[in-house]
Amino acid sequence: MVRLLLIIISAVLVNNFVLMRFLGLCPFLGVSRRLKTAIGMSGAVVFVMTMASIVTWLVYHFVLTPFDLVYLRTVTFILVIASLVQLVELAMQKLSPALYKSLGIYLPLITTNCAVLGVSVLNIQKEYSLIDTTIFGFGAALGFGLAMLLFSGLRERIDLCDTPLPFRGTAIALITAGLLSLAFMGFTGLVKI
Repeated sequence: MVRLLLIIISAVLVNNFVLMRFLGLCPFLGVSRRLKTAIGMSGAVVFVMTMASIVTWLVYHFVLTPFDLVYLRTVTFILVIASLVQLVELAMQKLSPALYKSLGIYLPLITTNCAVLGVSVLNIQKEYSLIDTTIFGFGAALGFGLAMLLFSGLRERIDLCDTPLPFRGTAIALITAGLLSLAFMGFTGLVKI
């Protein structure tokens, strides 16, 4: 039980995929302008990343490895992730059309979100069990969501400030992301796994 808790803490704070590994920056920067869209994207990523971790682990251990098809790992993982994203996209289009419209192109871009693929590959490289894989995928998704929510809150406040002209827009967003990343570096060494 302690190991599972350490895996979650490590994935959320210490090895945050966005702020420490710099994976998944496209939706991080693109959807974080408003808190509402950041919450929607975070929920979608939590579902896709957790389910992708489980399904890719199962496919790897029960299909690719027994049939000596390990070299197809990346392609297979991307197909699994794309299928899950399609499922989320269809569900969101039916259940929350406004959120679906506000996420725009960034929702299908979860398919190419390297953080989702990175979690799936790391689960295999670290030789996690299915339970560890599920916890790590969920923790990494929570870390992604935490980074998105913090960053979107900061960006909403920055939009209300009188930012000097050369720093407006993307420049101040990148500076803010860098400072947030530096803050997360304070968690380095908290958990050793």
